[in-house]
Amino acid sequence: MGRTLPSGTMQFLIEQQSFDQFRRALMRPDQLVLDDLFAAAHNHIAAITHAGGALTMETMLLAMLLEQNKKIMRLQGIIDQLTGTKLS
Repeated sequence: MGRTLPSGTMQFLIEQQSFDQFRRALMRPDQLVLDDLFAAAHNHIAAITHAGGALTMETMLLAMLLEQNKKIMRLQGIIDQLTGTKLS
């Protein structure tokens, strides 16, 4: 009989839980920021699961960066509209 592999969601949760002690060591405001980063990565579980040979944590970090960059681009667009200029 073959081994059953954990689902993408389970792999994600296992990785997230591996940071529980790290999270507890952070101050409360930083805990909330970390929670937000994991929540942002959670939006991309399908992509994380289909990342092929990449490690789950690597793809989670990439998903976090993707969401952060989307926020930066959205804010840059607002700044550009307000100032009438394009900075980037």
